[in-house]
Amino acid sequence: MKVLVVGGAGYIGSHTVYELIRAHHDVIVFDNLSTGHREFVPKEAVFYKGDITKRKDLEAVFEHENIDAVMHFAAKIVVPESVEQPLAYYHNNVEGVRVLLETMKDFNVKRFIFSSTAAVYGEANGVCHESDVLAPINPYGETKLAVEKMIKWVANAHDMHYVIFRYFNVAGADKTLEIGYKVSKPTHLIPIANEAALGIRDHLDIYGNDYETKDGTCIRDYVHVTDLAQAHVLGVEYLNNKDTSQIINLGSNQGFSVMEVVKTLENIHPVKYQYANRRAGDPAILIASNDLAKKILGWEPKLPLSEMIRSDLEFHKRTLINQ
Repeated sequence: MKVLVVGGAGYIGSHTVYELIRAHHDVIVFDNLSTGHREFVPKEAVFYKGDITKRKDLEAVFEHENIDAVMHFAAKIVVPESVEQPLAYYHNNVEGVRVLLETMKDFNVKRFIFSSTAAVYGEANGVCHESDVLAPINPYGETKLAVEKMIKWVANAHDMHYVIFRYFNVAGADKTLEIGYKVSKPTHLIPIANEAALGIRDHLDIYGNDYETKDGTCIRDYVHVTDLAQAHVLGVEYLNNKDTSQIINLGSNQGFSVMEVVKTLENIHPVKYQYANRRAGDPAILIASNDLAKKILGWEPKLPLSEMIRSDLEFHKRTLINQ
């Protein structure tokens, strides 16, 4: 298949590009490089620089490429920033997908993979299932839910088919270490913990150790970025063989506590940490079920927590050396 990966120079997008190529698909990457990295696009992929909210930028791709399917990874994703800049998030995350879907319709492209988020579940506590009530609590989650609904209605009206993936925390780097999580201010636990291990920050703060969990720290879902990317490849191949749409969680089905992450890191590299007060609104347990992913795609995560941490740490080291 010839797959257009929108946001394919970013973290999850670039790993999906690598897995698509490994699965012998032709890949076109479209990215404005606002948070993506041109060096993350492999030579085997065709690259177009452009803005998803600009129809003419997208037309430049669709007019020259015979596209079979589209994957979307081009959302703004920082929750606190979405609270401060809701209009920017709605413009990029919602209007951008509207323009993309309109372009797909006009060029008769019928298959769409959308990278959503488990943030659509809102203040859930425990294991999230696809049938749960959706009640996002920030503009980021709201924009993702708005797009999920838009995709459904557009697909119904124009005979499109889609797979929407929802997931929580993604970590790790490709086995080649050519690509990985490269941002100036990480917001997720594993890269923050690795920065503490490498002395980039003084220590790691653990927010609360009195939750009703086995070690008192919060339990969260973590999936290796390569496992996640492979799920997206399975999703587009599913659409190539089936005329049905799906909404699917991608999760570990079990989760890991903050202290489990820290102890696993300590087996690889020393790290300084300290306990801090709980953060408002943090539930004790937040995990995504992967039962439907197993049933429909035959997918479940294969790479362990230790590999998420180790590969991210090694990518951090490589990035520091090359600075």
